[in-house]
Amino acid sequence: MKSELLQSDIILENEKVLLLPFENERNIELKEIIFDDEIWKFMGMYVRNDADFENYIKSTLKQKADGICYPFLIIDKATDKVAGSTRYGYLNHASQKCEIGWTWYGKNFQGTGLNKACKYELLNFGFEKIQFRRIQFSADLENKKSQRAIEKLGAVKEGIFRNNYVDSEGKSKDDVYYSVILEEWDVTKRTYFYEFN
Repeated sequence: MKSELLQSDIILENEKVLLLPFENERNIELKEIIFDDEIWKFMGMYVRNDADFENYIKSTLKQKADGICYPFLIIDKATDKVAGSTRYGYLNHASQKCEIGWTWYGKNFQGTGLNKACKYELLNFGFEKIQFRRIQFSADLENKKSQRAIEKLGAVKEGIFRNNYVDSEGKSKDDVYYSVILEEWDVTKRTYFYEFN
């Protein structure tokens, strides 16, 4: 696995999407779309005011500095607007795996095909450049919309992790886990992401 790539500035793009490192100065533009409780319903937290926003930016950058994740800003190339954020998280160098997640989009960017374009770039770079052996996804058991989005990527549903996290209101929540593994990537790419090849 080429872990050193996670210490560099990773910029990914195709016709629909541009992914920039989260510390890019454009992260302030997230403020235009972030204050929406629907976005945060299944994220275990809420961003409701300027203090929450500053905490979100600081904690995301600290987690990157600590080597826990590699976060991105998502830019919609059609409008050149910041559409949301995503990341490689739970980075595990010894087992050569990660989780793609912590993904959210402003309301106007949901259901536009941006998510598929974004996830293609992350999966393709993850498998072909960083050389992860496993990339996983998870979604709250109640979040059917996210589960459908993950299934459209060709990820294999593996099962339910009960009491997997505690939300901001102190409730235990269950997650559904999915994965794509290196040995399957070529077929998954041809089958589910043919428009990007």
